[in-house]
Amino acid sequence: MRCAINSADSTLPPLEEEEIARRVAAERSRLAQAAGLLEKPIEHFRRPMERPFTAEERDRVTILFGGFTWKHERFIEAVFRGCGYRFQMLPNPGVAAFQTGKEYGNNGQCNPTYFTVGNLIEFLRSLEARGLSRQEILDHYIFFTAGSCGPCRFGTYESEYRMALENAGFGGFRVLLFQQDHGVKATTGNPGLKFTVDLGMGQLNAVNLGDAINDMVYQIRPYEVVPGATDQAIKEVVDRLSDFLEHRKRYEILERTPGWISEHLAQKKKLKDILNGLGKVLDHLYGEDFLKAMRLARERLNEVEVDRTRVKPLVKITGEFWASLTEGDGNFNMFTFLEREGAQVWVEPIGCWITYLLSQARASARARKGLDAPYPGARWWELKKQLANDWKFRKKWLLLGLSEGIWNRQHARTARHLGRLAHRLAPQTELARMAHPFYHSLARGGEGHLEVGKNVYYTTHRLCHMVLALKPFGCMPSSQSDGVQSVVVNRFREMIFLPIETSGEGEINAHSRVQMALGEAKIKAKAEFEQALASTGKKLDEIKAYAAQHRQLRSPFYPVPRRRGIAGVAANFVLHVGDLIDGKARLAKLPGVI
Repeated sequence: MRCAINSADSTLPPLEEEEIARRVAAERSRLAQAAGLLEKPIEHFRRPMERPFTAEERDRVTILFGGFTWKHERFIEAVFRGCGYRFQMLPNPGVAAFQTGKEYGNNGQCNPTYFTVGNLIEFLRSLEARGLSRQEILDHYIFFTAGSCGPCRFGTYESEYRMALENAGFGGFRVLLFQQDHGVKATTGNPGLKFTVDLGMGQLNAVNLGDAINDMVYQIRPYEVVPGATDQAIKEVVDRLSDFLEHRKRYEILERTPGWISEHLAQKKKLKDILNGLGKVLDHLYGEDFLKAMRLARERLNEVEVDRTRVKPLVKITGEFWASLTEGDGNFNMFTFLEREGAQVWVEPIGCWITYLLSQARASARARKGLDAPYPGARWWELKKQLANDWKFRKKWLLLGLSEGIWNRQHARTARHLGRLAHRLAPQTELARMAHPFYHSLARGGEGHLEVGKNVYYTTHRLCHMVLALKPFGCMPSSQSDGVQSVVVNRFREMIFLPIETSGEGEINAHSRVQMALGEAKIKAKAEFEQALASTGKKLDEIKAYAAQHRQLRSPFYPVPRRRGIAGVAANFVLHVGDLIDGKARLAKLPGVI
């Protein structure tokens, strides 16, 4: 169909409908633009793709890592190096790193973000000061760290690291991310970081060794007779164990079997790989060289003499993962401060966080049993489909439960070979059960129900005199827990609980608050000790004289029986020595390797 623009001028050619539509659209666009109503195309956010870390770069690229205690980091570094990687732990971040992180990062970020990325930027600047160009730094260094999808600010860590690095002039610096619930995400078919049996089992040993030794440090040092003896012994032990983890001989089945078997296995690659993997697992966990290394570590620590008659309140540390683990300005040097104020610190192990993730995954699988079934609409009489649904759930549930059980067992086994001094991991089912009336055990974010569960668990079982929760300023999950803790504290009147928010400033104020709560804990510990001593009918000098006559009582590994309802080390010790003097108990043997 044709029409004329101007009927009075018959000389103009008629316009096609398409041309009319085009002119109308153009005029509409002009008017919309003049009115400021022009719509822009939707541009969805895409995670920036960065240059991958490839296998060919392993011998020339150094992986930087940090965020744990120096004991954990030394062991993790040793395992990576033993597997052929160039790996380097970053220095412990201080307030200067925090200020650098704030300078180049967004406002209101999580405390660990500022400390971590500021520390990384300062390290890269130190490389530049030593003569490396920025391109050489980008080509020869990468950063390996943890990440998550949220729901708190943890989900923004990766993007904040990248932004701060770019603002500081290190745009394009590679960040290799370890998703806490998904493992390492590789963006290339030939990843530079490849998880092998040696690397995986080595890291299991590294984390368990770090947890056990870190726990032992804070149990021995408050009672050491010679100041500084514990730190010196721990340094030597960590050096020896790190050297072992890095240079231990790797198990290879073709080298351990007779020639005729090796020739046969070499022709059957699949069978060889399976048996070689199993052999590596057994060697990492039960190899005689590893047991000998732990035995030597225990013997060195046994040289430290302790005096358990010192009355000290036992302070259990909980809170957000990073703030409750780091040792330094990141948590106001809280552990050093507590020991200086006369307390014994009960630190939190990484293993508890790992078993929490496994336990949560198992609980989530149970809650989603019907949703994740391959045949969600199966009728009750469709037995084959019902069995398939149940098998998918049971397989996942049992695998997660087995993983949690294995981790608990290996943690306990490591502690046993190191002298039975380190505590066992708190049972996740018990923590969830105790927290559930106050904080739903499936609520996610941060440490979830753990902060509430630990507070109730360690207080009701009378395992400590005070619970101190350390968290970054404005930590959303921990703030939720703190709101619930007010109800918990009202329910359990004997509880001494104090939450502390950490940042790069406010150390004096935080220490002042801790001092006030610690005063109550000291009164509690002293009353407990005096009551225990009075019940023995002995004088403190008699207890000390008996301990002086028996060297094993001055060993950090002497197994002092813990009495139900008594938390203090000194109170339990005088009760035990009182029984020894009265002939009601016999001197225990120091633990050996089992």
